[in-house]
Amino acid sequence: MIKKFDFLVIGSGIAGMSFALKVAHKGKVALICKTTLEEANTYFAQGGVASVTNTLVDNFEKHIEDTMIAGDWISDRAAVEKVVREAPAQINELISWGVDFDKTEKGDFDLHKEGGHSEFRILHHKDNTGAEIQDSLIQAVKQHPNITIFENHFAIEILTQHHLGVTVTRQTPDIKCYGAYILDPKTGKVDTYLAKVTLMATGGVGAVYQTTTNPLVATGDGIAMVYRAKGTVKDMEFVQFHPTALYHPGDRPSFLITEAMRGYGGVLRTMDGKEFMQKYDERLSLAPRDIVARAIDNEMKNRGDEHVYLDVTHKDPEETKKHFPNIYEKCLSLGIDITKDYIPVAPAAHYLCGGIKVDLDACSSIERLYAVGECSCTGLHGGNRLASNSLIEAVVYADAAAKHSLSTIDQYTYNENIPEWNDEGTRSPEEMVLITQSAKEVGQIMSTYVGIVRSDLRLKRAWDRLDIIYEETESLFKRSKASKEICELRNMVNTGYLIMRQAIERKESRGLHYTIDYPHAKK
Repeated sequence: MIKKFDFLVIGSGIAGMSFALKVAHKGKVALICKTTLEEANTYFAQGGVASVTNTLVDNFEKHIEDTMIAGDWISDRAAVEKVVREAPAQINELISWGVDFDKTEKGDFDLHKEGGHSEFRILHHKDNTGAEIQDSLIQAVKQHPNITIFENHFAIEILTQHHLGVTVTRQTPDIKCYGAYILDPKTGKVDTYLAKVTLMATGGVGAVYQTTTNPLVATGDGIAMVYRAKGTVKDMEFVQFHPTALYHPGDRPSFLITEAMRGYGGVLRTMDGKEFMQKYDERLSLAPRDIVARAIDNEMKNRGDEHVYLDVTHKDPEETKKHFPNIYEKCLSLGIDITKDYIPVAPAAHYLCGGIKVDLDACSSIERLYAVGECSCTGLHGGNRLASNSLIEAVVYADAAAKHSLSTIDQYTYNENIPEWNDEGTRSPEEMVLITQSAKEVGQIMSTYVGIVRSDLRLKRAWDRLDIIYEETESLFKRSKASKEICELRNMVNTGYLIMRQAIERKESRGLHYTIDYPHAKK
């Protein structure tokens, strides 16, 4: 079946939904959602949104400087300035869509401070800011007559000249996107969605790792699709591991213990109760995430421990419950009273700083294709993301993509020559275990060899192992009917390969990429 929309939005987190709301007055929007609207990385973001709002003590220059320092000076300064300067206007827009940020008794924003920030500038809603934003956007999207939501639909490939029989390589200067092939698992059919403009907002890659704070839908789909379509992908080696995910074996995703808890005064301790951050950084537990994650990783490896502890038992119990109600409840459900007991924590894959390379208008290297949110590489984060900069980046760049696409969409028409999906001669995968086992292996390879600390030897081993799984998966894909499971596995393998290959190419330790073979940054 062929469907036509002015705008095709693949992904339904803060990036995809805010873009959809900004363009829907101009034409019909298809919002493609892999599972349900609630299951997005946005929903699980506890910390908050960074923006300069208290101009009595804070200013744009401070926020820009903090972001550049965190990014190890690899950040694109133009992208940093854009996000920081445009943030307050986008905060107002979020509020107009119904987002309720916490206020003080005086009526000012109740601002938090997180690692790497020089001032209190994090707007939040208790400790579940992402869920508050996601819920507000879902209500707004559902009420818009021009937005059609396709839950439980899965994008397989974006459509380019390749589908018209043209040879497309990475050197092809004018690759164009005409929409996507999208699977409806209920019917088992792959439909052709033709669009004048396509936006990729598929989120992160955490599920490529064995332990992650991301929902398990975060398999790098958009990045893998664009890479296969010969688009430019950049900075994939910079994977941020959240230092403090709740250690509870078997949990996937891992429950996040927000950075704000260290801002609140939480202290990291080894399993015998000793503090250790003084050995690594004078900022102690409030050092940037990459330093804290490496310190924890080092303590665990040296001691052979499975986790460390985060201690807030010295804080006022009522205050702790008030600030972190969800964390208190979750830990209590596992028999841990955080007002009296230490919280077991370990690092987990959390955020990708690289992705589909885009310019200041959120345009990718493929014409008519935009990328926004965690699947994109704007240059804002550089080698390491500053806490709470990601949600604001998503809305600022969704706004840029909306403005640019609204100014160009009238030039575009549908490409009616795209052939429909052909799955003749294929059959359902004979054994689902082939897919599930390969997916497990990808997670083990990535966590073991392409994790917080890397080396040439580990990366080479990852390359060899992934190569075998890649060949097996492509062979299975060619002879199978398309399914969400086989497509996700393909994307995980592609994404793992990109992280590993770009890590091999960076012959220095920089930002989140730390290798024992090149421990120093290039001068």
